[in-house]
Amino acid sequence: MNNQISDTDTENDITTDTSTDSQLGTTTGVETSTTTTAGESEEQVRDEWTDYRFDGPSKLSVEDLDVWYGDDHALKNVSMEIPEKSVTALIGPSGCGKSTYLRCLNRMNDRIKAARIDGSVELDGMEIYDPNTNLVELRKRIGMVFQSPNPFPKSIRDNISYGPRKHGDINKGLLARLFGRDDSEKEAELVERSLRQAALWDEVNNRLDDNALGLSGGQQQRLCIARCLAVDPEVILMDEPASALDPIATSKIEDLVTELAEDYTVVIVTHNMQQAARISDQTAVFLTGGELVEYDDTDKIFENPESQRVEDYITGKFG
Repeated sequence: MNNQISDTDTENDITTDTSTDSQLGTTTGVETSTTTTAGESEEQVRDEWTDYRFDGPSKLSVEDLDVWYGDDHALKNVSMEIPEKSVTALIGPSGCGKSTYLRCLNRMNDRIKAARIDGSVELDGMEIYDPNTNLVELRKRIGMVFQSPNPFPKSIRDNISYGPRKHGDINKGLLARLFGRDDSEKEAELVERSLRQAALWDEVNNRLDDNALGLSGGQQQRLCIARCLAVDPEVILMDEPASALDPIATSKIEDLVTELAEDYTVVIVTHNMQQAARISDQTAVFLTGGELVEYDDTDKIFENPESQRVEDYITGKFG
């Protein structure tokens, strides 16, 4: 597969993000005591370090994934199997390709004209980079929550029901009432369910018609998670969802992520290694040059990594 990304898929997108990763440096793949410009010791990555085995089915399967932004080779030959109904953390220094990889999982990089992708990403065995893939349906199945809360300048209620209305799951308004199809009661149930799932209902149930921009930062982020849940996704991608929040709000997001993994497959990018250790089942470590260096159970990654570079990163010697 060779995908030259176009910008023709904007219809019905609910959220977009056009940031890109920058490369910090490259490695030669030769074991030596020298260091890269990012401060890493150079070493040869072994296949077994990223060949993560687990019980149960894979939800997402990634094979030989490469991403370029123009001449910048941002992600190099990444292969990963992501188990369903679990939390997978992606960690590594800035510019290592974590967010690029995350956006490949629901084709958000299609929004970047300079991006080019090689490789395969399958959702339950379906190739998402097939030219016939319905991107609106794909992003309904694989939702995304971004680093900064981005509620719509609408009421709390309308933020939640926006996606289902766009997808035709809820009908409201004069015509819907005239034809006996008004779904106001269905909308109310959906709004409550989504806000409860996002642990926000008790805080906002008496102000659903208030503008969502009046909520605190932590509440806004949980509202964005509720908005994602309202379209009934199977996978939730999170790009540093707590990086802009205070410790109390961060704790609520972490508790929420753990609860969501009971019903959803969660993939989260985080710069906070303690956070990754607290909430994830498995952790993938990306390092300089967009390289996946190690992928294993979270306890194994943090307590006994195979790669010297991974150990150096976790212990704070660079990054």
